[in-house]
Amino acid sequence: MRYGFFIFAFLMFFGMLSYVLFRGWQALPVNNRTLFLQVFSGLFAFLMTGMLFEHVLPQVLAKNITFVGYSFLIAAVYLFISFLFVDIIRLTNYYVHFAPAGMQQFRLWAMGGSLVVIAIALLAGNYQFNHPNIVKLNLSVEHPRMNKELKIVAASDIHLGNSIDINMLRKYVKLINAEKPDIVLLMGDITDRSASPLTEQNMKSVLETIHAPLGVYAIRGNHEYYSGKADEISGYLKSSGIHVLIDSVCLVNNSFYIIGRDDRTNVNRKSLDKLTEGLDPNIPKILLDHQPYNLEIAEQNGMDLQLSGHTHNGQFFPGNLLTGMMFEKGHGYLKKGKTHYYISSGLGLWGPHYRIGTQSELVEIVLKY
Repeated sequence: MRYGFFIFAFLMFFGMLSYVLFRGWQALPVNNRTLFLQVFSGLFAFLMTGMLFEHVLPQVLAKNITFVGYSFLIAAVYLFISFLFVDIIRLTNYYVHFAPAGMQQFRLWAMGGSLVVIAIALLAGNYQFNHPNIVKLNLSVEHPRMNKELKIVAASDIHLGNSIDINMLRKYVKLINAEKPDIVLLMGDITDRSASPLTEQNMKSVLETIHAPLGVYAIRGNHEYYSGKADEISGYLKSSGIHVLIDSVCLVNNSFYIIGRDDRTNVNRKSLDKLTEGLDPNIPKILLDHQPYNLEIAEQNGMDLQLSGHTHNGQFFPGNLLTGMMFEKGHGYLKKGKTHYYISSGLGLWGPHYRIGTQSELVEIVLKY
């Protein structure tokens, strides 16, 4: 099933790029087509090299290649949308005849205008990625019993690797520490696709500097499994002073539970009812579950707060529209019954360093219980 999805995704990917190449070739004057083909082929080579060999290339080289390649990918997505829109107009013109046949000049001007708009969107999107928002929420459990407040700082989908490297990690840790959290919660996909950048860049030296009196807790996401070394990554995080919860529960400060589900990539992970069996019903329960599927399960099992990530909120438009259709809540706050939910769009991201129509974010929650 999973391999079928990847095969379908790659066919769609190459189909999109082929369409962009063909329509771009047609839109340009004859004397510019060879240059267009050369530039397109070169950028495509950067993209494929970054996707396939990012983790075997030297770090600086890999970072630059992937940045160029993934920038090309986003530009190609937007050119695809532009060319498709132009083709719809041309098809309409074929039947209605409101413009000269072929509309060659219109196609050229539409392509040029689209490239200008795309360049502006990329500049704005890169700025948005590099300046994360801090989302602040004030929440309360249904019937507070202890007259306490807990300041949570939560982050998901950091995707540490060659692209989001130790320098970015230092920036993220500085943001986290500046909020002076009582506890830090990391909701999966802490790493990208490999365990090696963690050790090669000595990211432990930065992870150890996260300050939170009640500790740092983390769960695994699907990307920890994509690395093929989920246990090795968990061990490295533990050695950095992070409590990694793998289908386990921790009673913190004798006043609230942190429940960490393993990622649903693990088809043998425990059900939430088994995981929470025997817990004191009078103590607040905070659930960490990377992928926000079946949100009603947390409500049914008496969770006070569920924190998830995974969706990236589509990362860039129109991806946010797709995640909005795929998930009950693709991003943001939701309440079901007595359970609060927050689905984060992520502090980092996979692939291209752009947030277009979405945001990178750190989540700060003051929870009264």
